[in-house]
Amino acid sequence: MKPIGFWFAHLHQALESSLEKTLATKGLTRRHWQVLNTIDSGTQVDEALSPFGERGETVADLRARGWVGDGGLTEAGREVHLRLKAEVGEFRKRATDGISDDEYRTTVGVLERMAANLARE
Repeated sequence: MKPIGFWFAHLHQALESSLEKTLATKGLTRRHWQVLNTIDSGTQVDEALSPFGERGETVADLRARGWVGDGGLTEAGREVHLRLKAEVGEFRKRATDGISDDEYRTTVGVLERMAANLARE
């Protein structure tokens, strides 16, 4: 059996690659999705980048597309976000196919505890 680090790295790469492919068909990146989703959750535009590092070019691109304004998502941005949300939901379903809700919650819980253990060091 391979160690958890192998599977974690392998899964991380597979998730990144698959999501990038899903979004690339729309000319978008994962960062576009993250920023749109964060703004949709009610976070101010200038705060939306903080979890992802400085990504001013992403917001500038979303503004140029007419999806983000000073007050958050524009009407067009909300429409795009809803379509992307459905596609990302389908991506997540593919990634968790055959995994029960309990198995998923257990896995996430174990990973959270492992991260917390290492954060204490």
